[in-house]
Amino acid sequence: MARKKLTVAIVYNQTGKDIYEVMKNVDPATLPFTPEYRIDVATEVEEYQAIAKALEGRGYRVRLVNIRDKVTPLLSTLKKGKPDVVFNLVEGFQDTVGLENSVAAVFDLLGIPYTGSQPFALSLCLRKGLTKQVLLASGIPTPRFRQLTQSKFPRRHGLHYPLIVKPAKEDASVGVDAGSVVNDLDALTQRVNDAFQRFSPPILIEEFIDGRELHVAILGNTPPQVLPILEYDFSELPGEHPPILSYDVKWDPLKEAYHRIHTICPAKLSKEAERRVRQRALDAYLITGCRDYARVDIRLSPSNKVYVLEVNPNPDLTEGVSFMESAENAGYGFGEALQKIVDFAVKRKT
Repeated sequence: MARKKLTVAIVYNQTGKDIYEVMKNVDPATLPFTPEYRIDVATEVEEYQAIAKALEGRGYRVRLVNIRDKVTPLLSTLKKGKPDVVFNLVEGFQDTVGLENSVAAVFDLLGIPYTGSQPFALSLCLRKGLTKQVLLASGIPTPRFRQLTQSKFPRRHGLHYPLIVKPAKEDASVGVDAGSVVNDLDALTQRVNDAFQRFSPPILIEEFIDGRELHVAILGNTPPQVLPILEYDFSELPGEHPPILSYDVKWDPLKEAYHRIHTICPAKLSKEAERRVRQRALDAYLITGCRDYARVDIRLSPSNKVYVLEVNPNPDLTEGVSFMESAENAGYGFGEALQKIVDFAVKRKT
């Protein structure tokens, strides 16, 4: 007897116009620089469709479900045609990234197994300052920092320049740009004031580690597997742009910085440095309660000291981005990596 096809509901939340749809109409020749990469990148829906196609190719029956910022359609969809597994790609709800964990909680309440981390990890890792406190309490190094709830702070704040300023409750490098790294008190004061005008508190200021930026993808649970380490090469960034993964670098193909950063995977590290990076990443993954897959962002100082910057549960799974690039270097094709993530959830159903 043929095995029954499992139904996977790919659940996401997309409303309004996708900026990448607009970019498809931009002529690269009109840009004031020569782009190295394509500017007509995939829209969110196209990315979700690519995941659906890959899973269908692995033998699953797949449904795409856009909840469109509404609870009722979500509950109706999940109850009427209850899927075997939810592939959870929801990154926010009603323009609030802080509600990402609430959507995962709905899956828990309905007893539907879903991919990725549980509400606790999603909530914790979105709060950068709290995550750093948890890391430090567990003996995991992270850059020295202060978390501000108001724009006024003492001149003698106890941190060493350069510093980087960023909102403490945003995701995906929102609020991080070429001006985020500051070298003196005047620049710090201006940047903090700007941050409080644009974002809700708290605002994070932390010592900037001028070293190598590494992304460590981790896959699985018992035990989790550390995938090949990916490094970002900042050597071709414009001179005014500090060596950081700003929002423009990550997401805006109409900006030159997007086209001037490259990846190296696997990163060329000494055996001892690689061992320490892998261990710190794994420790951070476990201590923050991540599940199935995550990405740990790390800075390696010139003296090879490892600093965990952030822990990212449920990172971007677009083909070619850092997590999937590491998975590919581990020998997993796009569909195979996605199937593994689904299988982790299936095991929680049985």
